[in-house]
Amino acid sequence: MTRPDVVVTGLGATTPLGGDVASTWDAMLAGKSGVSALTQEWAAQLPVRIAAQLAVEPTEVLDRVRLRRLDRSEAVAIIAAQQAWADCGLAAAPDQVDPERLAVSIGSGIGGAQTLLAQDDILEASGARRVSPHTVPMLMPNGPAAYVGLELGAQAGVHAPTSACATGAEAIAWGLDIIRSGRADVVVAGGTEAIIHPLPIAGFASMRAMSTRNDEPEKASRPWDKGRDGFVLGEGAGIVVLERADVAVARGAHVFARLAGAGMTSDGYDIVQPHPEGAGAVRAIAAAIRDAGIDKRDIMHVNAHATSTPVGDMAEIKALHAALGEHPVLTSTKSMTGHLLGAAGAVEAIATILALYHGTVPPTINLDDPDDELDLDVAAHKARQLDIPAALNNSFGFGGHNAALIFTRA
Repeated sequence: MTRPDVVVTGLGATTPLGGDVASTWDAMLAGKSGVSALTQEWAAQLPVRIAAQLAVEPTEVLDRVRLRRLDRSEAVAIIAAQQAWADCGLAAAPDQVDPERLAVSIGSGIGGAQTLLAQDDILEASGARRVSPHTVPMLMPNGPAAYVGLELGAQAGVHAPTSACATGAEAIAWGLDIIRSGRADVVVAGGTEAIIHPLPIAGFASMRAMSTRNDEPEKASRPWDKGRDGFVLGEGAGIVVLERADVAVARGAHVFARLAGAGMTSDGYDIVQPHPEGAGAVRAIAAAIRDAGIDKRDIMHVNAHATSTPVGDMAEIKALHAALGEHPVLTSTKSMTGHLLGAAGAVEAIATILALYHGTVPPTINLDDPDDELDLDVAAHKARQLDIPAALNNSFGFGGHNAALIFTRA
């Protein structure tokens, strides 16, 4: 049986660079940083006092009454999903999709922890009767997917993968599988995260995983640079609309790209550290290439996972050498957005799609003194025009999760 082609017809995002896809993309091409100093009172005593905070607050988009019933991770997922749904044209023509053929696949690496921590404070200070009746729907990890499913009336399934920093990419990969298997014609897929809070920052800082460049926030995220000292925590959401190609063509949808293949593996190595040679990543990329049915030489651009950690950045370089060779042009948009954890893979998938669509690779900023082991071509400091038949987006996460997505021209 011939597998159906799957295409991307809608994009939505809210990030530290902009409140939508257009502003985020423009900021990426301009090489702007979304990292800033934390001015909240609680940040003063933390070893890390910087983060990549949303450029546009949810209060500027959603009704305040509704927001009181949503965790921040749910709110940003809804905002990005609304954008993607409008972008694909189905918001204006909902009769063009059967609800029983519409699914959702949206994950979060940490979920509603802000709600959990806030309500625990209320419980301790004021007692059980003061805890919000909305607490459980706000903190549950499937909350973002569930609320988007309710918003759109999706009845073919609502799924919420959780695989740390590979979550957003893995959710998109599951969307591909859902359409190929015949369970849906349209899948709204992506990732969300909003956990800029003292506890996770303190936890990551204790692991020495985060940059402490507090005096130079815009320069803190510096993938592949000798001066890198850890990632910068970010927040946001990225959502794509995936459609069976013949369904999209029949309704006259605008198509950004084809989601040609996906690969998912696990390292089986360590809960935090990647395999030093990137072995699991190599297998994920190879699986995605096989799934896409393309030659690895067609992949001219890679949006790398590259988080700005001393170990992880170079393990990925070794994996790319082994899986692809030396020809692709790399970038790490985390140099501008920070690390959005469960949303990272989805926001970076959107950047990969737009790079392919426009023939423009966004820059990696702050790459002032490249690591001696960095021997691949990186679009440093400035965006680069490039003919891109196919592009790869990598995402890796604590627990040894590896996800690779390949997009080709439609």
